Amino acid sequence: MALERSVPLKEKHITWHCSAITKSLRQKQNEHKSAVLWFTGLSGSGKSTIANAVQAMLFKRGIQAYLLDGDNLRHGINGNLSFSQEDRKENIRRTAEMAKLFSDAGFVVLASLISPYKADRKMARELMDEGEFIEIYIDCPVEECEKRDPKGLYKKVRNGEIKGFTGIDDPYEKPEKPEIILHTGKHSLEECVQSVMKYLDDVYELKTFKEE
Repeated sequence: MALERSVPLKEKHITWHCSAITKSLRQKQNEHKSAVLWFTGLSGSGKSTIANAVQAMLFKRGIQAYLLDGDNLRHGINGNLSFSQEDRKENIRRTAEMAKLFSDAGFVVLASLISPYKADRKMARELMDEGEFIEIYIDCPVEECEKRDPKGLYKKVRNGEIKGFTGIDDPYEKPEKPEIILHTGKHSLEECVQSVMKYLDDVYELKTFKEE
């Protein structure tokens, strides 16, 4: 069985055990397709706020959905990672692997992380089944993000307490062809949520799935 992997296996004598319950059967029971909604953007752009609101809307509709928030993951499975480029790469890899598991379980998973580097987002996309990865770029000027500064991080950067901060002294590589772009400096939370839901309904056709 051919498998997509985010890293090569260190041990060669490991067998993949196929489940008696396939992804297709789980989708059939859920009555909707799986999907990975990957929210990317600067700190303070509105990623987590929008992702949480979309999750609530999906839940209200009876969709099996779960949010993987970057900050929350750093309180647990990613708690041993720093913000170095190497650890950020590992942060995205672990999150993508978790998103893959939720997708295989028939869920719509929402991942909210800055994920500043194109190569890491590309890795996450390629890990998923074709067409399931939906990149959502939260486009908000750094000036507006700094003005909002909900966590007080930009202030700490300006005070010299934080180094290597995305958008200030570390780059954010904008997505070239995201499935969805949300301009949070121009549109309300409700408008952004509706844009995502409209894409899921009209373009992705969330409630339509093919059986194996």
